[in-house]
Amino acid sequence: MSLRSKILDIYEIDQKLKRLAWQVYEKNSAEKEIIIVGISDRGLILANQLSAYILKISNIKTKISHLELDKDSPYNKEVTLNLAEKEYINKVVIIVDDVLNSGKTLMYSAKHFLTTPLTSLSVMVLVDRNHNCYPIKADYIGLSLATTLQEYINVDLKGADKGVYLS
Repeated sequence: MSLRSKILDIYEIDQKLKRLAWQVYEKNSAEKEIIIVGISDRGLILANQLSAYILKISNIKTKISHLELDKDSPYNKEVTLNLAEKEYINKVVIIVDDVLNSGKTLMYSAKHFLTTPLTSLSVMVLVDRNHNCYPIKADYIGLSLATTLQEYINVDLKGADKGVYLS
């Protein structure tokens, strides 16, 4: 059985998201609307929380979208987004995920937006492990964590054990 260490509790995650909301606001203060795209389940939960904090501190409207892809084999199945292209054209788009590990998931998620003119495309992650194999980086990072390739980051945003764990 591997040991599991809690790196961030739910209050620390909340603090990170509040700080990230301020960073998004500072970088996009002239925008009227921002599109926040959550990847799969955990990215969508973080996107909703981020949106709520942005709405508390600014007049920027946010539109949440849910992006689905096969995280293990993103090249086998098409990426789906529950937002029509006309709704994000010429807007600021921020892709949100829980952990940036190799960069594969974020790279294939960003690829979906490359054929559309945008004001900007940014990436936000709660935890950046610094093991990128793909040429993508996070513009907004909650926690940068140097880990070994054998270690695993688990983000639990539901239930009684909410937190970020290293095992």
